[in-house]
Amino acid sequence: MRPEDWHLTDDLDEFLARAGDFLRSRPVAHIMPLTWAARLRTRGAAAYGAEAAVFGLLERDGETRAAFYRLSPSRGISLTPLTPEQADALAARLAALGHTLPSVSADHDTAAVFAEAWRRHTGATPTLRVRLHLHRLGTLTPPSPFPEGRGRFAGEQDLEQLMGLCRGFAADVGEDVTIDAESWPRTRFSDKNYVFWETPDGTPVSLAGLNPMVAGLSQVDPVYTRADRRGHGYAAAATVEVSRAALAAGATDVVLFTDAANPTSNALYRRLGYVPVVDWSGYDFA
Repeated sequence: MRPEDWHLTDDLDEFLARAGDFLRSRPVAHIMPLTWAARLRTRGAAAYGAEAAVFGLLERDGETRAAFYRLSPSRGISLTPLTPEQADALAARLAALGHTLPSVSADHDTAAVFAEAWRRHTGATPTLRVRLHLHRLGTLTPPSPFPEGRGRFAGEQDLEQLMGLCRGFAADVGEDVTIDAESWPRTRFSDKNYVFWETPDGTPVSLAGLNPMVAGLSQVDPVYTRADRRGHGYAAAATVEVSRAALAAGATDVVLFTDAANPTSNALYRRLGYVPVVDWSGYDFA
């Protein structure tokens, strides 16, 4: 395989015309490029910076076999599953074109082989930053009993409370993002539907978000409970509510990511019926 076999473009329409069927053929494995391509199509390619997004695809016999995207040349790269040969050819192609990469994210095996290939071609040192589990919903199993209170979908009147909870989530997971009324429309949090779990007095103490459906797949993200209200089952209740909403809307698959290092959240979602299907990793490059 030659590095030149990888085709690069900054044209989202061209990328989706050539790679769209491939991405939709395995929506769970391709959840990230499907999600971000949909966001870029809705918001425009310039929504994540002045530099254009970069897309790549590998074709053979007229069919796409692999793909990647970067929201801008200054951001990390996200990959569909690659063989070691495909990863090495891509690393060689990007290095020859003078690309610099701060990070890579993909299923664990792909991220690991690409990180090693990038080290060989550039000398950059990869460091494992995060390990995630991608779960798919099997049979939804609500907790019994449910916590006191109720779930309800957030509306426009709830924006201040919604932003506050999303700020708490971002701080917990180490996302460097500003969340206020001005920046909200540009964040990854703004295009979701949210369920609050409220205590009987009407106080929102937990939320679960639901990404727009793509290729029949809905992703639950984020799930967050205020630090002073944890341990009462609120996150489980909110997750059940958005999972039900996704199924009612016709989703064929409902998925979510968990931090592999957090046994509490992994155990919680498995009790609710979510089954781990693939490990996911992010590497930073020094």
